[in-house]
Amino acid sequence: MHGSAWCRRYSDLVDAWIAELWAEVAPGSSGVALIATGGYGRAELCPQSDLDLLLLTTSTSQGEALASRLWYPIWDQGLKLGHSVRTLNQALELSRDDLDTATALLAVRHLCGDPSLTEDLREGALVQWRHGAKWAIEELAENVEGRLEKLGEVAFLLEPDLKDARGGLRDVHALSWLDLAQPVLSDLDEVALRDAYEILLAARVELHRRSGRRGDVLLLQEQDAVAEALGVADADALMKNVVTAARSIAWTSDFTWHRVQASRRRRLIRERPREVAPGVVLEERTVRLAPTCNVAGDPAIALRVGLAAATQRAFIDRAALERMATEMPMMPKPWPDEARWLLTDLLMVGHPAIPVLEALDQLGLVHRMIPEWEPCRSRPQRNAYHRFTVDRHLFEAAAEAAKLVDRVDRPDLLVLGALFHDIGKGYPGDHVEVGIQMVDRIAARMGFADEEVAVLVSMVRHHLLLPDVGTRRDLDDDGTIRSVATQVGSVETLELLHALTEADSIATGPAAWGQWKAGLVAQLVRRTAHVLRGGDASEMVEAPFPTAEHRALLAERRLIVQGDAGTLTIVAPDRPGLFSRVAGTLALNGVDVVDASAHTEMGMALEVFRVKSVFGDEPNWLRVRADVERALAGRLALRARLAERARTYPAPKATNARPKAPRVVVDNHTSDLATVVEVEAPDGIGVLYRITQALLECDLDIVSAKVQTLGSDAIDAFYVRDGLGAKIEDHAYLAEIERAVLHALAGEL
Repeated sequence: MHGSAWCRRYSDLVDAWIAELWAEVAPGSSGVALIATGGYGRAELCPQSDLDLLLLTTSTSQGEALASRLWYPIWDQGLKLGHSVRTLNQALELSRDDLDTATALLAVRHLCGDPSLTEDLREGALVQWRHGAKWAIEELAENVEGRLEKLGEVAFLLEPDLKDARGGLRDVHALSWLDLAQPVLSDLDEVALRDAYEILLAARVELHRRSGRRGDVLLLQEQDAVAEALGVADADALMKNVVTAARSIAWTSDFTWHRVQASRRRRLIRERPREVAPGVVLEERTVRLAPTCNVAGDPAIALRVGLAAATQRAFIDRAALERMATEMPMMPKPWPDEARWLLTDLLMVGHPAIPVLEALDQLGLVHRMIPEWEPCRSRPQRNAYHRFTVDRHLFEAAAEAAKLVDRVDRPDLLVLGALFHDIGKGYPGDHVEVGIQMVDRIAARMGFADEEVAVLVSMVRHHLLLPDVGTRRDLDDDGTIRSVATQVGSVETLELLHALTEADSIATGPAAWGQWKAGLVAQLVRRTAHVLRGGDASEMVEAPFPTAEHRALLAERRLIVQGDAGTLTIVAPDRPGLFSRVAGTLALNGVDVVDASAHTEMGMALEVFRVKSVFGDEPNWLRVRADVERALAGRLALRARLAERARTYPAPKATNARPKAPRVVVDNHTSDLATVVEVEAPDGIGVLYRITQALLECDLDIVSAKVQTLGSDAIDAFYVRDGLGAKIEDHAYLAEIERAVLHALAGEL
């Protein structure tokens, strides 16, 4: 038993107990009624819900005396009681200008006492609600917007509030209250809302039962248990159900509130309908189908309607959506040229196209045109790095790409590449490899020429190339630039990938794009374009390392520790483990390394670290310098101190439903001068220290490092050489390096 059935059964049990209590403390009482309100009034009592009771009385003194005998036994049972004692006039007066009270009285249910009092309250509350419909609608609309701004959307939260976030249970309550004030819900709306509501309510009930706590936020650590309780395959399947339900509720809510606003505007200003495309009419910011529109003979009608709605910043009429879903034929193979142009024009409208595409998707019309789309629908990515579901991310990426069309020769390929770059995420296997095969089929079916299909496939194949290389590889290494140029193949494709990288990153979330990453990618693109045009990679090195200033420091042949403006520079006699000691000291001081470069000559080592404080401000350089000097002198117990810090500071909050298992990847192709050891692992205090200690134990010299954190995962790349200054080619040696790093990450500090 789950969801509403469980709630009704629990409410029935509580009702029976309340009736027994009433018989004990209020035998023969007259002029009073005990009434369930709110969720309890709807017989929707969840395990940790408040028990909302109103003692309605004709005499305040009598009611207060009776209440003291009722409330205490309830409290003694550990139940959370929301209680009040009021006369009918008091209850109605309070609900006149208090939204919470007014809506609570719209769901009253008689429990004990005089049923006529309950009926008088029910009728009076409803009449008053309808009489004050203008106030009620304004208050409800403001409440809906306020919850969205404060709590976000259920569909796009890693740990959603099932009740109050947008698309949650409270939005369905708001629509039911709105419908009582001004009937607006169709039979189809009510069916869709009921089904979606049941999914969220079932999850809420099991969340309460499994966690034993108040609150409706579905935390990561509770999602697997809730899924198991509901008989769902796993937490991924649970969250897809939750997301699908929440998006249906949110979409119905948005469109319903739009109809309400349009109705109010219509009473003030009457707009004449006008045709905005063949068979498509605009009226009151709503796009409708003309009665004579031949939907059954037009496979591109949804795109024509969508383009009209996006360009006019309008909603699509629900009846038009349902008619297209019923009558519109499948897209032929290949697509008509008009259909291909309509889709690219729609995408190039930018962000106003997103609600239009989602409206089409709600009724399955995107799938009707692109069958491969279906598994991406409402598919959660379940980490804080990605703020959207897969399908919404693709819409957002296309919208961001639309802002960048002036930077490329083929805007149509840019927005379509953005729309399809992650389409493989809806399927098992590596999403890039799967996406390549799918886009090859989709683009050919859409009627693109072979060379255009090849470009779209290349965009999917390499959509991670520029950000990965830019942030994880040494851009001063000629081999890196040549490798990227070989993979990309042409300047035109490079420019498309550059724009796609920016659009994809911005659409991913705030942590995925910033000045630092944008600068690295732009630098990589400039150098790669130079090579693709026939130049030499070495000609584009802008700031060779070490600089003249660095060489002047090396010439002093003494210990130098300088920290300023996010950069730590160290000159010291060369010795094994120098990099690791500095990395550990920085971790001890709450300072993260972003990238690092090293150089040795004449027995002296130069190491330059670009850093940032985990607290967001400038590091305490005085303390950092002192600790680095102590660590290099062997007077700082780094391992012990890092272990103490790890025990003292709580582990970072989980931001990924499926944390990465530690992984080591060796790249011996990108660089001509060093072996690249890339390590992925859950982030934490001292991770960089552990890795570099393992590399030290393998007698490796760290030439440079790129260090970054994506969500709760560390992804670090180290350019290393062996004791003789050469790349590591021996497979047995490489296997030992991998074993050492994984062991260091698995153990305790």
